[in-house]
Amino acid sequence: MTDNLIWASAAELGELYRRGDVSPVEVVDAVLERMDQVQPTLNIMVTPTAGQARTNAAEAEKRFRAGDDLPPLYGVPMTVKDDHDTKGVRTTYGCVAFKDHVPDTDGIGWSRLKDEGVILLGKTTTPEFGLIGVTESKLTGSTSTPWRPGFTSGGSSGGSAAAVSAGVGPIAWGSDGGGSIRVPAALCGVVGIKPSIGRIPTANCTDGDSTDGPLARTVLDAAMVLQVTSGHDPRDRFAVPRDTHNYIDAAHAAGDLSGVRIAACFDLGQEVLDPRTRQVFAAALDDMRAAGAVVEEVSIELPDTEVFFDHINGHAYQEFAEEMQNWGLEIWPAIIDLARRADPVTGRQVSAAFRTGKTAIYDAFRAAMATADAHVLVSPTTAVPAFPHGGDYGPSAIVEGKQIPALGHFIHAMTEPPAHAGLPAISVPGGFTDDGLPVGLQFIGPLWADADLISVCARFERATKWYERHPQLGG
Repeated sequence: MTDNLIWASAAELGELYRRGDVSPVEVVDAVLERMDQVQPTLNIMVTPTAGQARTNAAEAEKRFRAGDDLPPLYGVPMTVKDDHDTKGVRTTYGCVAFKDHVPDTDGIGWSRLKDEGVILLGKTTTPEFGLIGVTESKLTGSTSTPWRPGFTSGGSSGGSAAAVSAGVGPIAWGSDGGGSIRVPAALCGVVGIKPSIGRIPTANCTDGDSTDGPLARTVLDAAMVLQVTSGHDPRDRFAVPRDTHNYIDAAHAAGDLSGVRIAACFDLGQEVLDPRTRQVFAAALDDMRAAGAVVEEVSIELPDTEVFFDHINGHAYQEFAEEMQNWGLEIWPAIIDLARRADPVTGRQVSAAFRTGKTAIYDAFRAAMATADAHVLVSPTTAVPAFPHGGDYGPSAIVEGKQIPALGHFIHAMTEPPAHAGLPAISVPGGFTDDGLPVGLQFIGPLWADADLISVCARFERATKWYERHPQLGG
């Protein structure tokens, strides 16, 4: 196996293909070998598509040799989260009831990527319907971060993030309703983008907090995926027209962070932060200052994340639990607990959360950025780094003297609020703890400022180069 093939970025592969230095067949063979190597340790794949991937790679090789004018991502291998429909390829949604389900249509995101000539390596692990905060499934078991096998990859796009981190394709497709792209990106040491509300359409979308989005090892690669998957589709009532800004150009923005004003918040008002994460975050702020940014620490007042989650999502969890019970499925205790917590939630409380609560969260972010006259706000993505597998809820822990009963739920405390506000948010590697675990930085931008946010993240990435560090996992 050639390391420079499994660790090459999508942008680099495109250049190599066009120069004739490397063929898509060589690359797909290398990443499929890597998949076989890490799967027993990490458990990232549900349904590999090796045969079709090799067929598509051979076709791509012919077209490059013929000198065809091909899209930038043509021939680049990727994985897709198993909650996203892929026509003719088994899609289980992480659920035993759908273990043999094969959709007859493609999700909008994958359809657009397939049209670009991206090569599918397979479907990656996710918890049942993405309902819990770590990638634990009755169908597939536990998925680990490549930086510490036996420790969680986060959720619910844990398989996609771990695949990218481990060298199984430079890009992946995930989804994020309250941190399901950003949390795994942080715990696996990769980039994850949750775009502004409506940027990436989903057919028959009923939830404005949720979106599909890319994971990658570099901001540029993630921007390349976002560029081809964003834009209006009439099947999504939240979908907005294509951005006038080019995300690839934004990721190529020259220079350092000079002139960029950054509002920084250590805990997003959650009042608990692991000391290891605090140390890495403080060092990252120094890195930003060294790169020319003006960084001002700010405070922000947000609703209690857990209470707000119950008000927004509790009754939906009751419906899911009832449906899974009707299917005769064993249900995770976490899902049962989240459903029961909705019992005392009144219709008036749900109405207030949707009508005024989300606006209050949006206003809180806007005020925090205005206080520092900032272009973006940055926080840790998660309050703790990766932790040992502990079932659906994750283990309990004491963090800064506070008892946290369920780390699997707690790790989404700082990613939920930007989703409720509809804001763009990107998790970027920000450094490592002394014991070698990655810590993600969550950059949050004003509504619709996706391109500006990508530009800031790309310049921070160039200043720190954390993407050059790879997990030492069997090669």
